Amino acid sequence: MKRKCYFFKYYSLNTCIEKLFLKEVITYPTESVFAFGCDPDSYLSTLKLLKIKKRIKNKGFVLVASTYNQIEPYILEKKISFIKKKILFFHWPGNTTFLLPARSTVPEWITGDSSFVAFRISRHYLIQRLCNGFGKPIISTSANISNHPPCRNKKELYTQFGSKIIFLDGKLGLYSKPSKILNLITGEIVRNG
Repeated sequence: MKRKCYFFKYYSLNTCIEKLFLKEVITYPTESVFAFGCDPDSYLSTLKLLKIKKRIKNKGFVLVASTYNQIEPYILEKKISFIKKKILFFHWPGNTTFLLPARSTVPEWITGDSSFVAFRISRHYLIQRLCNGFGKPIISTSANISNHPPCRNKKELYTQFGSKIIFLDGKLGLYSKPSKILNLITGEIVRNG
């Protein structure tokens, strides 16, 4: 019996960065699962992403960055105490996502129905290179149709989305679950990792 092949066109890192500038949605590896990403400031990009995932708009998105400087335009730093900032830097770069107070300029498709923006400064080498090349954060949402399991390999990606995705090949990190999400201000665990 022949093994089924999963044909993806593999895009280079530089091409994926170009696609981000062109308001396209890319697929890339994270610490635990494959993710979809796009320009968080582009309504057109996020609409494409919502359509691919068949996801409702008001949930908001997690953003990933390579440095703290990249997240500063999105957050209200005056609401983050020195102690809270030390907590961030203890966990970052890493696999913990924090809800941080959002500036009023952050689009509601990012914050969803809240006044917070979800951020993770990733240690994953490809996420670091994507964000550095793009010059700012990107959206990071699991590559799956809503209410389906997140994709952890090419077979699952192919099963859910076929071969038409813009795919940056690379290894997943060592985590078995998506990142833990914590509200930095209240300490509430929003999602266990």
